[in-house]
Amino acid sequence: MNKLTKIMLIIIINLFLNNISIANNLKIVDGDTIILDKLKIRFSGIDAPEIKQICYKNNLKIKCGLNAKKLLINKIGNNIPICINEGKDIYKRTLGECFINGESLSSFLVRKGYAFAYRKYSNKYINDEKFAKTNKFGMWAMSFQYPWDYRKK
Repeated sequence: MNKLTKIMLIIIINLFLNNISIANNLKIVDGDTIILDKLKIRFSGIDAPEIKQICYKNNLKIKCGLNAKKLLINKIGNNIPICINEGKDIYKRTLGECFINGESLSSFLVRKGYAFAYRKYSNKYINDEKFAKTNKFGMWAMSFQYPWDYRKK
């Protein structure tokens, strides 16, 4: 069974279990959070830079948090994501994995180097992160702080 077939099967099963959000109204908050029909969804298993977070490349300031958000905006385009609800985190935020045309937005962001596998909570995106790091995609081509370290400031 190929990856797309597996994803479609998961989506169909979750539709029947009522864990999927298919929305008409979308707002992109940052690189790992969206709002679908007033429901704020934090992408599970990844961590993207904070919206005001700055990285450096060749002594230039790069708005890596804003770039992560823009990458997500461009990927979604005029589409509405389909999201699988994965429960709540310790802060009572809704966690989920969202897809555009069968592709995981979380995997996409990590593979492009604008989000990280959040190993504290999941091992799901480690191979995507290794791919981005090896190819020096996104933030891996810059000097940066991991988002969880940046938030400690």
